[in-house]
Amino acid sequence: MKVIRYAIYAVITLLLLAVAAVAIAVAVINPNDYKPQIEAAVEKQTNLDLILEGDIGWSFIPLGLELNKVEATLDGKRFVALEQLIAQIDFWSLLAMSPQVNTFLLDGLDAHLEVNEEGEGNWARIMREQSPAPQASTSDRSETSSEQPEQAPTNPDTPSTGGEALNFNVENVEISNANVHYNDLSTGQSVTLEDFTVTASNITLGSEFPLDIRFRVETSQPQFAVDGSISARLKANQALNDFAVSGLSAVFDLSGEPFGGKSVTAELAGSLIANLEDETASLSDFTASLANLKLSTNLNVKGFGDKPALDGRLEIAEFSLKDLLSNLGQAAIETSDPEVLTAIALSTNLGGKPGVAALSDLSITLDDTLFTGGGSYNLGNGGLVFNLEGDKLNADRYLPPEAEGEAAAEPKPDTASRNTAQQPEADLLPLDALRALLLDIDFGLGELIVSNLTINDIKASTTARDGLLQIDEFSGKLYSGSFGANASIDARTDNPKWKIRSEVANVQTLPLLTDLAEVDMLSGGANLNVAVDTNGNRVSALRSNAKGEIRFNLAEGEFRQMNLTRMACQGIALANQESLTTTDWGTTTPFNDMHGTLKIDGNTLNNTDLVAALAGMRLEGNGNVDLEQTELDYEVGLRIVGEIHRDEACRVTEYVENVVIPVECRGNFSEDPAGLCSFDGSRFRDTLKDIAANAAKAKAKEEVDRAKEKAEEKVQEKLKEKLGEDTGGKVKDALKGLFN
Repeated sequence: MKVIRYAIYAVITLLLLAVAAVAIAVAVINPNDYKPQIEAAVEKQTNLDLILEGDIGWSFIPLGLELNKVEATLDGKRFVALEQLIAQIDFWSLLAMSPQVNTFLLDGLDAHLEVNEEGEGNWARIMREQSPAPQASTSDRSETSSEQPEQAPTNPDTPSTGGEALNFNVENVEISNANVHYNDLSTGQSVTLEDFTVTASNITLGSEFPLDIRFRVETSQPQFAVDGSISARLKANQALNDFAVSGLSAVFDLSGEPFGGKSVTAELAGSLIANLEDETASLSDFTASLANLKLSTNLNVKGFGDKPALDGRLEIAEFSLKDLLSNLGQAAIETSDPEVLTAIALSTNLGGKPGVAALSDLSITLDDTLFTGGGSYNLGNGGLVFNLEGDKLNADRYLPPEAEGEAAAEPKPDTASRNTAQQPEADLLPLDALRALLLDIDFGLGELIVSNLTINDIKASTTARDGLLQIDEFSGKLYSGSFGANASIDARTDNPKWKIRSEVANVQTLPLLTDLAEVDMLSGGANLNVAVDTNGNRVSALRSNAKGEIRFNLAEGEFRQMNLTRMACQGIALANQESLTTTDWGTTTPFNDMHGTLKIDGNTLNNTDLVAALAGMRLEGNGNVDLEQTELDYEVGLRIVGEIHRDEACRVTEYVENVVIPVECRGNFSEDPAGLCSFDGSRFRDTLKDIAANAAKAKAKEEVDRAKEKAEEKVQEKLKEKLGEDTGGKVKDALKGLFN
């Protein structure tokens, strides 16, 4: 027992002696006497010139060091400087193996970081270049290698067995008036961190402590500034793998060129818990706002790798996009309806299996339109799956407003096409991006108004995989009829192939054309079958390579703003060598069962079998439509098959029956549709030949009939003379049979 007692006394004595030695050293040794040696040592080991202008002080209890007015230059320029540095550690906490920082104070830090024109940073020149060490011979290396003991292989699954975590405590931390200047001569960019301040106190692992940060950051390209302040309460365990942030309140005032010289405020608030070992994190009552845009969420994340699992809810409160752009100093979005883009909101649940971000109970509000549904995004392969249903949307409200006189100022189609041809044509599809798409999207909309058309019950289904984009369904109801279509784009080669198939059933053309283009030249229920194939990645290539056909039929309808009956009567009156007396002809021409086929060959639509049944006439036509020039070149014939009008000059005689009254339809159909068709006087000469031929046939028939009658009369007279009157009747009947 005496030995143990003496050993304890010895240890205590040694500790007291050590403490006394340190105390004496602090009291006796003046560190300022060693400034030249310290400066010389730094200059010897580095390229820095150290200037210790202020005093150096130290203390015993607490054990600490104080530096004042320190500066280091590099290549004759200031690299770093500070006004004051105080670092104090409680001496007795060191003896107890529980180090506690009493005070850490850094004031007036001023650092200058610079990148030259070659892209080299000045911090890379701090250390002097070391002369290369002499290489050891092969035999020396082999001997050295043989002398090294073998190390047991490390098992990555075996946890490291370090010592116990120290109970590290900091009573007070303060960084104030810190400035960092970064200048890149190769790009002209400069960034400045000013007035950087950090304060924290009672920092103890395992306990919560307050943290406050303030700073200002400025950039030159673009001119941009951020004034930020962050306050929160932090907590970390002794293993530094479990963290918590509570009471977060961060405010950032943004200004500069990106915001058009305006000042914008962004804010963050909420709480965060993260465990690095379990790879879990949780956001609670987290909000983020920028001007009038505010996002809020409660979110749990499990797994920090490439397959995290999400669980929570995300909401974006209703906001005005127009106000947001104005607050951010951005150009306004001009719309035909100034009331749109003023009420936008989103809410959804977040979930999904690991590696998939799934949205459920999704609700998107766009002004008076509501979309609901859900979807998912695969973080591994980028696959996007969506199912969205909307009630009604008037897309025309979101179009740019038409400027006054804009329609009159528009160039004619041929001029516009020439101007377009002079400009370099761009590709339509980003093929690489399209090949990377993995989509499965279903979309529905109760009512859509677009280009003044009203479409109901829209259904669309789209898939994309490995460069093949398919619209499996695109259907809806349109003007008392319906339509359905499917299409595909095969972008697996650099010359993508397009395929379009569509059917239209009983769509009323009059309201359709009136609403679409303010053209009311045709009415009737349209039935179409479209089959078009083409290839290319530019509009000109798609149009020139297009092949296919459009089969059409209008069961009952009428041509409006043109009276084909009047045109036919003009020709008949000329044939009858009379003048029309009727003045009230009307402006329409009813027809039944107009049908035909348009053959698509590049920019040209060719039709050779146009047929329609009109009152007393049969419409026959053929011609071409040039889509590039919006030109129509059509020859129409009105074949007379019966009485067509009550005007006496338009009576159908045997001379005009079955002849064709010619009508021509030529011109630009985008300019004056009503003036396209007119009586074709040049082709009427051929009609007159047919009429003359009919007249000649009729006259020849009359001559033959008269000759028959005369011959019959002469034969009868001679027979009467020879046979007598009683046989005259029988002979007459026999002669009729003979001459007929």
